[in-house]
Amino acid sequence: MSATCAGARRRHDDTPDTAADFARLAATPEGPEREALAEKLVEAWLPMAHRLARRYRNRGENLEDLEQVAALGLVKAVDRYDPQRGGAFQPYAIPTIVGELKRYFRDCAWDLHVPRRVQELRNRVRAAVQDLAAAEGTDRSPTVSQVAQAADMSEEDVLTGMEAIDSFRSLSLDAELAGADDGYSLADTLGRPETRYDTVIARESVKPCLNRLPEREQHILYLRFFRDMTQASIAEELGISQMHVSRLISRSCARIRNQVETETHPDRIPAPA
Repeated sequence: MSATCAGARRRHDDTPDTAADFARLAATPEGPEREALAEKLVEAWLPMAHRLARRYRNRGENLEDLEQVAALGLVKAVDRYDPQRGGAFQPYAIPTIVGELKRYFRDCAWDLHVPRRVQELRNRVRAAVQDLAAAEGTDRSPTVSQVAQAADMSEEDVLTGMEAIDSFRSLSLDAELAGADDGYSLADTLGRPETRYDTVIARESVKPCLNRLPEREQHILYLRFFRDMTQASIAEELGISQMHVSRLISRSCARIRNQVETETHPDRIPAPA
């Protein structure tokens, strides 16, 4: 076939004639010369890879990221292509590049991890919905049964695919809710941890243990922890030594702690008094 006939069949200007370079690449052993030649071929076919990447630019991904993925597929195609098998490079490279792009969407583009089967159901449902909308010429969403019939799927699989459609992109907690005009966001609807709950739980757990202490020890703990008196002041008020006050406080706290832990975990053996 002449070069003129080959050129007449080309649909794009990004399919250079590199047959001679590929033949030279196949005959060149590993080394700097081969690497330079492979890089030259990648640069020559890079516009085609970018064109393929632009097919997917309306799916929510950054175009530069898609072009990098397509370039990676092109590098693999150049490395694996064997001109001695008789096929042209373009029909060999396109499935390799497109496959790399689809793999990227399948494995990396989803905000939530979704099994491959569910991803495929989502794609079939999405395509069926678009086809039905185009056929009817209306924005009305088709029913589950209509989608199931059009896509030759069960209604259960259609529902699974519809759920997965909303899993491709997650919603920011800072996103303003629909209809809100005061900046009210999704985060404003969520509860927040209440740290004082722990204080309430601890207080209620300790209360019955405090009531079981001797009256004098209850009074000492009250003076120390509720009236914030020093041990020396407590000792002076009760007419005992500060060391004795310290021992009573330590013994009372240890007793309460052991009782609380034993009541919370009844299988534990209480520490000796």
